[in-house]
Amino acid sequence: MNNFKYIVVLVICLASYGCKVNYSFTGITETPETFQVNFFQNTADIIEPGLDQLFTITLQDLITNQTSANLVNTGGEVIYEGEITEYRIAPMTATAENTAAQNRLTISVNVRYINTKDEEKDFEKRFSFFYDYGASEQLSGSIKDTAFDEILERLTQDILNASLADW
Repeated sequence: MNNFKYIVVLVICLASYGCKVNYSFTGITETPETFQVNFFQNTADIIEPGLDQLFTITLQDLITNQTSANLVNTGGEVIYEGEITEYRIAPMTATAENTAAQNRLTISVNVRYINTKDEEKDFEKRFSFFYDYGASEQLSGSIKDTAFDEILERLTQDILNASLADW
């Protein structure tokens, strides 16, 4: 009877080895072998120094961390390129004294996604996200870091979902 248990476990293991189910909590359905992220130049009316490099690195890191694809400098199976097109701070809500109660930082990027294996999946699309902060606060230090973290996390995740996830 003891041998029977081992045989059953062995049969179950062998049967499950032959079956492969892809689970993905990120929604990514297609993972290329390699990807390339070209430098996203900042062409916005207001240039925030270093934002271009920060965005490019954040997109590279997200794809590296959420897929099994390898980052390459040239010849990627999928290619991300584009530019930062908007960096804008605008008042959002007013107080009774007609002064701003909140400001909104908006960052937008234009992305060209190129899939060298399937041209039908190529796209050019604008992605945008924002961060609201108090009008009495300066967009510097930890407030700026938090704003950039939240905006770039959302932008890069939206780009990844649009390109590799089946959403």
